[in-house]
Amino acid sequence: MRQVILLRGVNLGPRNRVAMPALRQLLSDAGFEGVRTYMQSGNAVLSCELDPGALAQRCRELIAERFGLDIAVLARTRDELAQVIARDPLGEVASDPKRYQVSFLASELDERTLQELSELVAPPERFVAIGRELYAWHPHGVARSKLWTRLAGARLGVVATARNWTTVSALLALADELPGG
Repeated sequence: MRQVILLRGVNLGPRNRVAMPALRQLLSDAGFEGVRTYMQSGNAVLSCELDPGALAQRCRELIAERFGLDIAVLARTRDELAQVIARDPLGEVASDPKRYQVSFLASELDERTLQELSELVAPPERFVAIGRELYAWHPHGVARSKLWTRLAGARLGVVATARNWTTVSALLALADELPGG
């Protein structure tokens, strides 16, 4: 099964440094097939028979063992990622894919947290929650966005990591290049 691995908070500053060639080698050595990485922000695609939850946990363990880092890891199947893109609830307004973010969550948020996030939206920003993904359009960037500050922080109550639309689309294309299904 083709899957996408998303590491939270790597290579953003001096902490949590993980070289992508080393990550590829680690995952390949662990028996995962077709391992490829994208960008330096902790994105990988691979094939394996584990379900996404077990895959994320195994990757977290491997990273801790090899690099000594406690990195949160999320995984989605190729088909789940394709559904994220097919939904595209903000595609009609999100004209710059680098300012269109998808936050991937370990589990759905409760209604109270979703309401709090909605209250942080400063128009023309937009926000849509669908299952374990949060779609956010930040036309003026994320620097002063209260919504982005909350989405990127640890106060969501679940493990989460975000990628811009360009990266999400590229990861699906990369997963589609892997053999198998």
